[in-house]
Amino acid sequence: MIRYFASCAIACAMLVSSLQAAPQQYDIVIYGGTSAAITAAVQAKKMGKSVVIVSPDKHLGGLSSGGLGWTDSGNKSAIGGLSLDFYQRVKKHYDQPEAWREQKAEQYSRYRANEDSMWVFEPHVAEKVFEEIVDEYKIPVVRDQWLDRKNGVKVVDGKIVSITTLDGNTYAGKIFMDTTYEGDLMAAAGVSFHVGREANDVYGESLNGVQAGRAHSHQFDYPVSAYVVEGDPSSGILPRVSAEQPGPDGSGDDKIQAYCFRMCLTTAKENQVKFPKPEGYDPKQYALLARYLQGGWKGVFNKFDPAPNFKTDTNNHGGFSTDNIGMNYDYPEATYDRRQEIIKEHEQYQKGWLYFIANDPSVPKDIQDRMNKWGLAKDEFVDNGNWPHQIYVREARRMVGPVVMCEPMLRAVQPTPKSVGMGSYNMDSHNVQRYVNDKGFVRNEGDIQVNPGGAYPISYDSLTPKKSECTNLLVPVCVSSSHIAYGSIRMEPVFMILGQSAATAASMALDHQIPVQDVDYAELKDRLLKDGQVLEMERKPAPARNVIDAAKLKGVVIDDHEATKSGTWLESHSLGGYVGKGYVHDDNKQGGKKIEFHARDLKPGKYDVRVAYSSNANRATNVPVVVYSGSEAIYQGKLNQKKQPKVDGVFVSLGQFDLADDGKVVITNEGVDGYVVADAVVFVPVK
Repeated sequence: MIRYFASCAIACAMLVSSLQAAPQQYDIVIYGGTSAAITAAVQAKKMGKSVVIVSPDKHLGGLSSGGLGWTDSGNKSAIGGLSLDFYQRVKKHYDQPEAWREQKAEQYSRYRANEDSMWVFEPHVAEKVFEEIVDEYKIPVVRDQWLDRKNGVKVVDGKIVSITTLDGNTYAGKIFMDTTYEGDLMAAAGVSFHVGREANDVYGESLNGVQAGRAHSHQFDYPVSAYVVEGDPSSGILPRVSAEQPGPDGSGDDKIQAYCFRMCLTTAKENQVKFPKPEGYDPKQYALLARYLQGGWKGVFNKFDPAPNFKTDTNNHGGFSTDNIGMNYDYPEATYDRRQEIIKEHEQYQKGWLYFIANDPSVPKDIQDRMNKWGLAKDEFVDNGNWPHQIYVREARRMVGPVVMCEPMLRAVQPTPKSVGMGSYNMDSHNVQRYVNDKGFVRNEGDIQVNPGGAYPISYDSLTPKKSECTNLLVPVCVSSSHIAYGSIRMEPVFMILGQSAATAASMALDHQIPVQDVDYAELKDRLLKDGQVLEMERKPAPARNVIDAAKLKGVVIDDHEATKSGTWLESHSLGGYVGKGYVHDDNKQGGKKIEFHARDLKPGKYDVRVAYSSNANRATNVPVVVYSGSEAIYQGKLNQKKQPKVDGVFVSLGQFDLADDGKVVITNEGVDGYVVADAVVFVPVK
């Protein structure tokens, strides 16, 4: 009898154990706690599907609640559905008087009582809104659950059956979604992806790959020596400068754009924590910044973008700032432990950057005094030492699906099939490398900021893997895209848009019991439009540009990327014609900017000196220009850049001048009445 009861007890225990071990089955399992995860889960619920968010993060919302409160939205008319609903909920919060603890609503320039959306917000407000949404729709969320990337994804016959976390918890589902910034579930499921920059010729692009020739913005405004002892290569290279050269322009590599934390700072004294001295702080890491500041750079505070209650969303700006250039290359595919090391190093670097500017005696007093008016916001990120809980992963893995979004699609040169949402922000890559040029000066490489020309559609086929790889996975964050196209797509409103669209498609695939790749687009489009998504906006293909190859011009040509610049010049190629890859402009910010086109070792003689620019109605009519022969100014005049250039539609002749072996043209933006454009200068010998 005793043996019988013992056997029963063992059997019962085994039965209970097996019941406990059986994972709960969901229609849709979402891995990741980003803003895309929230909109996807809400849409799944609205379509009657069971759903769970399995989040490696404790805090919901990713970057939207992690410090990126200054929404990079582009054309706000392109934002609809649940994405727009989020920004409307934020506005409702700030419509309450109690939301304004440190300042009055009317004191904040971006609060407008007559609008229904608000696009700038405090981090804790965004997190509060996300948590309210999750509660409202009764969405189950399990937090601090990290995917077992080696053995935690069970795939049978091209379908994911379940995922298991490092804690041993298993989540079974019919359809899965990867809403992480890193694409961990996608990669563990065996789906194709790419890391780094493709060469321009892979997808017929002009802005991908190495871009040293376009290195104009977030650049050093004047020459800064790369060496410990200025001008002495034998003294070694300064910290945070690479000895590696960037490679040929347009060539691909495995490097990614820089990460940073989007810090929330404040000037409100009672809500302020002074910048702490980080553990392991080494002022030598900021020697390049010290040299740059001592040379006169004043741009430290240019991206302290104001948020409500005297706070900021602080982003990178200039040649040496919060972007930790070159220190994240292995992050996308690194182990969790290695990623934590990278994140910690970024935190130490950025806290050290703040502490250095606020305290180091080498920093000019006016800058140091201004920095010491700021501090970390005491009421933000309260469980993380007032430091953002999410690093800005600007890109990591990118899926390679049936359609790869690329620059020609964004420019409307190549059609985009099956729109499930719109993007509209600049094709925006932050710097990728910091190196020493052939003159011994520090240069940054990789920053691109080019408007695609308007809002553009994003293809459903960029959210699905290839059908041969997986038939029940959707990827609305690490979408199938080239590096430069992703630079525009990677905005938080777009991730929310794509999360909703992906969940709509997943629900339809469940209803019809078909692979996600086989969802009927007409049906999908109809439902998306009914749910408020914006799928189309009027768009004209980019006009043909009169692009001139500098190598085919007669005379000595100095293109804008070879010129010496003072002040920040932004690159563009929005309007033809131009020489080479584009031109630079002064961003319509008058004063303090100069560009010098210097032709050395000219054969003495007479030259027709020609200046290239693209004309437009917004250009200045009085651009100062000076021609030098050696050190002597031999011509001073003004350019009317509203007028179409007469020579090849690109150049105007300043005249014919006798030049010594050293000719130079200098363009400035002092006292101008519009945008100043600088493209190229050519010195044509006169027979």
